[in-house]
Amino acid sequence: MRAIILAAGVGQRLGETSGGRPKCLLEFDGISLLRRHITLLVKQGVTDILVVSGYRHDEIKTELDRLGDDFDVETEYNPEYESGSVISLWTARKILASGDDIILMDADVLYHPGILQTLFDTRHRNCFLLDRDFEDGDEPVKICVRGHSIVDFRKHIDKQMRFDFQGESVGFFRFDGETGRRLVQRCSDYINKGQKETPYEEVIRDLLLQTPDAFHYEDISGLAWIEIDFPDDVVRAQNEILKLIKQQQVK
Repeated sequence: MRAIILAAGVGQRLGETSGGRPKCLLEFDGISLLRRHITLLVKQGVTDILVVSGYRHDEIKTELDRLGDDFDVETEYNPEYESGSVISLWTARKILASGDDIILMDADVLYHPGILQTLFDTRHRNCFLLDRDFEDGDEPVKICVRGHSIVDFRKHIDKQMRFDFQGESVGFFRFDGETGRRLVQRCSDYINKGQKETPYEEVIRDLLLQTPDAFHYEDISGLAWIEIDFPDDVVRAQNEILKLIKQQQVK
């Protein structure tokens, strides 16, 4: 199993809250999000971890250096980090095309360790994580389920789409080697067409719609997590989510 952490974005919507740092370097209880991800991956036995960096790349490298020799983490720099996240996914093409199983993670998430554990325990070779307890709107990336199948995956769902329920995507995925290679090809298609502003979720969605039977989901509703996008998210993470995570780990 290999892991890719996407950490290239600027995080402009955080404004002064981030202090100009990459979002993955925001600290909660004195521990950066990036350090949390890597520590939890290593506990699962993952020894091959790639961080795709961009904005303030040197600061991310410094944080990784602080982890010491016990953590074998590589970085790939995305010089077009201000374009769409499809470029960041493309930057990880060497691992995606390796034929190995992959864990793909957004770097800006604070979460209960059980959420990541679910991806390691699942029997599904290609797996999304969804949370049914979410506030609808333009921000959440939604996973639509009809029967036992995922029928759509994006922020803006067609009003004519029929589904039984929706959940918010956590931004963590598990893919097998074949799907990894398909992701590389689809990223290449977008880039060759000049569509560099495309979010990486659209690349995954294309594969989902082409071969829906190859993709499944796990429901992590009830476990605490938050994606850090806005100043209010930082406050909520510090004052609510972190406490919930600790409470749930005690139970």
